[in-house]
Amino acid sequence: MESFLINGGNPLAGAVRVSGAKNSALKLMAAALLTSDKTILQNVPMIKDVRTMANVLRELGVGVTVTPERVEIDPSGGLSDTAPYELVRKMRASIIVMGPLLARLGRARVAMPGGCNIGPRKIDFHLSGLEKLGARINVEHGFINVDTNGLTGDVISLDYPSVGATENIMMAAVTARGRTVIESAAREPEIIDLAKFLTSMGARISGAGSETVIIDGVDELNGATHTVVPDRIEAGTFMIAAAVTRGDLVIEDVNPLHLEIFISKLRSIGVEVQEFDHKIRCRGGEFNSTDIATLPHPGFPTDLQAPVLVLLSLARGHSIVTENVFENRFVFVDEMNRLGASIRTSGHHAVVHGQSRLEGAIVEAPDLRAGAALVLAGLAAAGTTEVRRIGHIDRGYENFEQKLQALGADIQRVEVSNRAPSAAPF
Repeated sequence: MESFLINGGNPLAGAVRVSGAKNSALKLMAAALLTSDKTILQNVPMIKDVRTMANVLRELGVGVTVTPERVEIDPSGGLSDTAPYELVRKMRASIIVMGPLLARLGRARVAMPGGCNIGPRKIDFHLSGLEKLGARINVEHGFINVDTNGLTGDVISLDYPSVGATENIMMAAVTARGRTVIESAAREPEIIDLAKFLTSMGARISGAGSETVIIDGVDELNGATHTVVPDRIEAGTFMIAAAVTRGDLVIEDVNPLHLEIFISKLRSIGVEVQEFDHKIRCRGGEFNSTDIATLPHPGFPTDLQAPVLVLLSLARGHSIVTENVFENRFVFVDEMNRLGASIRTSGHHAVVHGQSRLEGAIVEAPDLRAGAALVLAGLAAAGTTEVRRIGHIDRGYENFEQKLQALGADIQRVEVSNRAPSAAPF
């Protein structure tokens, strides 16, 4: 087990390049199963989840070569239809291989997914959508078994704009007979990125990024080369890092349009944000309280709820944050309060009493985004903070501590110890 050891108080300054989006790269890797041709993905983040997905594909019989920022996928051999428990339990995104396997082989056997414990992310939206396309589904002994005699397009209205369900249905539908219409579809930038990739493979898709996605089935897909969209969540994380350390950062290789609501909220809090074509400049200021509610895109992203709680802990006044996407996103609040924050939760609401003086302590990352938030809190805290269970953070942030070090942060990766960290003032 490793930890991050952070000596807080250094304002971050300089420029940082955003990596490719984790939430897109994993789905694009799964989409490569739809063809027997080789596929090349560029700007892929070298993170733990990408390595896990590469191993899932290898278990399915796919040739995968991973080099810095590039993944080559060769599914020309005989494919297995089974995604094993040992790998799928590590990452919920593994469920996304179900749609491509069903389209390519007519069957799939996928273990029930695992991953961050941030609340139930029901897969019934995935399954009911695949059933509408003609899949038969049987769940037993911890595995989801799906098969079909042939998929046929249909109108699928989602009860909730689930990103994973939208992606699974899109990938299953690209070679289905006739037209598929997904209503109440997810609108995230990663959906648009997947549609662009599938289109470059020969799929016929329109409406991606809107509430209605239309897919006209084709007979087969070909290989393609595609560059992964920038990671808007990593960009937002570094923007908050600039703010809470009273720093001045330029975040490069980012699309500001992917963060419109987030940027608007930061400005209302008092963070100075300048937008350019492919970069954002962010500087700290005097922070004011505000109320935030997470919603599916284009609303405030749930993946940035934990980092923004750190910022609101430093703001004047009281803020209310409402979590509408994942019910367990507040599990890290106790760890924040150990650092000196004053946050009280009730159901899916958190009341933040601002102007807290954060002080170093030993804390544990309960999940990926909360882990990153605790690092940000450590950067803003007086004294030394030790963030444990950083394997969660490694799942989604590429070279996190190296990027922070280059910006002036005093952060080191160390082996876990039982020593008490110092609590020296600034």
